[in-house]
Amino acid sequence: MSLTASAPLADLGIKTATIHLNPGVDDLYAHATRLGEGVQAACGPLTVRTNKTGRSPKDRFIVEDDLTRDKVWWGGFNTPISGAVFDRLLDKMTRYAEGKELFVQQVYAGTDPRYRIGCRMVTEMAYHSLFIHNMFVRPTPAELADFHEDWTVLNIPSFRADPTLDGVRSDTFIIMNFTRRMIIAGGTQYAGENKKGIFGVLNFLLPDQGVMPMHCSANVGDDGDVALFFGLSGTGKTTLSADPSRHLIGDDEHGWTDSGIFNFEGGCYAKVIKLNPEAEPDIYRTTRTYGTVLENVVLDAGGQPDLNDGSLTENTRSAYPISQIPNVQPGSLGGHPRNVVFLTADAFGVLPPISRLSAEQTMYQFISGFTAKIPGTEDGVTEPSPTFSTCFGAPFMPRHPGEYARLLAQKVQDSGARVWLVNTGWTGGMYGTGQRMSIAHTRRLIHAALSGELDGATFEREPHFGLEIPTDVQGIPAGVLNPRDAWADPQAYDETARKLARMFRENFRRFEDGVDPAVTASMPDPDAAPQG
Repeated sequence: MSLTASAPLADLGIKTATIHLNPGVDDLYAHATRLGEGVQAACGPLTVRTNKTGRSPKDRFIVEDDLTRDKVWWGGFNTPISGAVFDRLLDKMTRYAEGKELFVQQVYAGTDPRYRIGCRMVTEMAYHSLFIHNMFVRPTPAELADFHEDWTVLNIPSFRADPTLDGVRSDTFIIMNFTRRMIIAGGTQYAGENKKGIFGVLNFLLPDQGVMPMHCSANVGDDGDVALFFGLSGTGKTTLSADPSRHLIGDDEHGWTDSGIFNFEGGCYAKVIKLNPEAEPDIYRTTRTYGTVLENVVLDAGGQPDLNDGSLTENTRSAYPISQIPNVQPGSLGGHPRNVVFLTADAFGVLPPISRLSAEQTMYQFISGFTAKIPGTEDGVTEPSPTFSTCFGAPFMPRHPGEYARLLAQKVQDSGARVWLVNTGWTGGMYGTGQRMSIAHTRRLIHAALSGELDGATFEREPHFGLEIPTDVQGIPAGVLNPRDAWADPQAYDETARKLARMFRENFRRFEDGVDPAVTASMPDPDAAPQG
């Protein structure tokens, strides 16, 4: 529906824009191609190219005011900005938007009606509107007739800030204002900022309601056994949760309530570079389906997506409604998890392919959030580099990591869930000398954990990190389970393990005052005697 009336955006002061209210897929395809935003691939998806090929976390701000001053953990990714700066930029944006064409989607964030928020997503780009249509929870006609807008996102990529005048770092900005319940964004066409902005909102609001917000995927078996998969982009959350033998709840963002798990989203945002159609058939199928948005995927001479071409970025993406996955859990809801999996892409090749965590290690590893940044996930990252991202999602977590860790620990204790650390990164050496962990081995080990097969297994304790490693798993070759055995030079492994252990300890110093001493005591020991 196209409107020229100002009613949908009257509160923003936008009076003369042409407004497309809740357009559908066909209309958005037509608008996106008309506006030159993208082209339709021969097999159906809308393919687009963006000026930025990843998130811009250094350009993300939170307005510091009475609501946020004492609740936000300032520093790192949580950069304060004044309400006056927000107001001036908003005023400039709304004046800039006058006379333009805007797309408005009214959607929900959250599949649990008790905790969802109504979002009005105002975008300059038709492709962004299709992304939002795919990624959020769409109201029923009855819900839309009585829709309540809790939050507004105004995203105008062609509007660029002047850092010398506007009080921001660059011409790109994403600013959250909890008092005004608004997010404004400009300078970046990367659609992921739309969903991650609202994710940050929920991460701030839900703990006060006793709900654990999580950067994780989730699935459930036929007998109702829910599994969670924490991890940053590129560690395997989407891939490993899209298991044909289990039902997908969601691939990225969830809440854990007093009754179980609910998805924040209505779609999936999968990384598709070099996607293997045999190993990941369901996700691959979405890259050939009408309605999907393919970001920065190159088309070949025949107009077909070439998923092996990373010339634009390694962070190629497929954004599709969750309904495109055949074995979706109805309602995207589940009971309490039976297993929790922390995924890490260890570029050092030190951590084992799977290990069992104690309660203290669970909090320690969750707060540490060790992984490697994967090429293209963030603007300017061109090769994997080791990093610590608290709660496996530091850019999206406004509160102190200790708050989230204590809430997770309580949920795990109450549910009796088992917690596993799984390395989907490198083995047999560091990045550049070792090789990436076999996805077949990872799937087999996760199946062994979720099925209860490992409950009766024999474990050995790795000395540097104190991790419990199964000594034998059917279908996994000897020498794979213990990472030291996978290195040609065990002494080189020991030296690298000590180096990584020191990095863990150094990183954790900033958290020690806010956690239980037993958690601190579970830190890695770089001086431990090596195995063998």
